[in-house]
Amino acid sequence: MLPEQQSRLAVVLVRARNPYNIGAVARAMHDFGFSDLRVVNDYPVPFEAARSAVHASAVLNRATQPSTLAGAVADCTLVLGTTAVGDRVLEHPLYTLAHAVPRVQAHLDAYPGSKVALLFGSEKTGLSNAELSHCHALVTIPMNTHTAERHLSMNLGQAAAVCLYAIAQSEAVPTPPQPPPASSGDLERLTVLLQEVFDRSGYARRNPGHARELNVRRIVRRMTASHEDAAVWSGILRQILHALPSTPATDL
Repeated sequence: MLPEQQSRLAVVLVRARNPYNIGAVARAMHDFGFSDLRVVNDYPVPFEAARSAVHASAVLNRATQPSTLAGAVADCTLVLGTTAVGDRVLEHPLYTLAHAVPRVQAHLDAYPGSKVALLFGSEKTGLSNAELSHCHALVTIPMNTHTAERHLSMNLGQAAAVCLYAIAQSEAVPTPPQPPPASSGDLERLTVLLQEVFDRSGYARRNPGHARELNVRRIVRRMTASHEDAAVWSGILRQILHALPSTPATDL
């Protein structure tokens, strides 16, 4: 992968608790040529302890601390969440790391200036369903299945290192530029508008399962809209809201 493309991949740690794990992720990023680290926590991130990791300080000094996951990925046009799968009910396309890497490379090739986010969850619980709803697809690292004593998931630092090594080895392919895709920020604004239409039209009351925030967010991401498409749909939804009553409709 070209250095310019590596600069457009963000590693997002969600609720990471152990400073040594954060340091290990930062070191892996430094070693494989990545620099954009974003850490989303409900409490102060223990960067000082994490800086003790060898070669981690350069990445950690530039790390950002967005207050929300939506804010952390707002400028990204492809968001991939890592998962060990387990007993989870899948609501997204799932790729092994080997199949995800070409998709990351193709996205960066096709959309100059676009950004990709790779999400890692808490050491104990991984990414929640609410956090996964911000993703376009999921990535898993296949584990050894030949022993009953195998671990179900990898250590956070190890998982990040494996993923980043694989992505760094990918080779850029000359590709004609494509119209810019909608960013996660575009899609989140569209999600909010669509949910408001559901609420005020009475649809949410009659179909509560379909109108749940997580479901609406996943539906919007499956549309694979361009930036221009998202702007058009946002305008349409605002016009619908203007025509709807300000209070939810009631059944006749």
